[in-house]
Amino acid sequence: MQASKLIATLLCVSTLAGCAQMGAGNLGGGSYERAEARRVMSVRMGIVEGVRPVKLEGSSSGIGTLAGAAIGGVAGSTVGKGKGAGIAAIVGAVAGGVAGSALEGNTTAKAGIEVTIKMDNGELLAVVQEDGGEGFHPGERVRLVQDGRTSRVTR
Repeated sequence: MQASKLIATLLCVSTLAGCAQMGAGNLGGGSYERAEARRVMSVRMGIVEGVRPVKLEGSSSGIGTLAGAAIGGVAGSTVGKGKGAGIAAIVGAVAGGVAGSALEGNTTAKAGIEVTIKMDNGELLAVVQEDGGEGFHPGERVRLVQDGRTSRVTR
């Protein structure tokens, strides 16, 4: 019985680890979603006014919560006998769900940048995107690529 619970726990842990990679798409200036192919985008030019690091929140799909609850429930059920095991399973499931949700958010968070651009028409704009290592610097001439839904800063 203990071996099957251990196997179930390990399966849940591996599921949670896989979930951490879901939604880990790139949000940098050089990444495009498949649906953006062959879409007309406007391009405007400007000068970088400033760049600052930001943190892009991780995902909260609920998969981390579910996997954490399953792991916690299985682990909790191994504690005690009878009603004590049932109560421990419930407590373990709740604690595991909270921990799984936090783990998913933290493991899918990304480093980002906020690029402030003074457009050629004098307009001042800020774009937040994943830090793809572009290394934008104040005074550098850049392109702002937009399609009405998505904006990105590129060289």
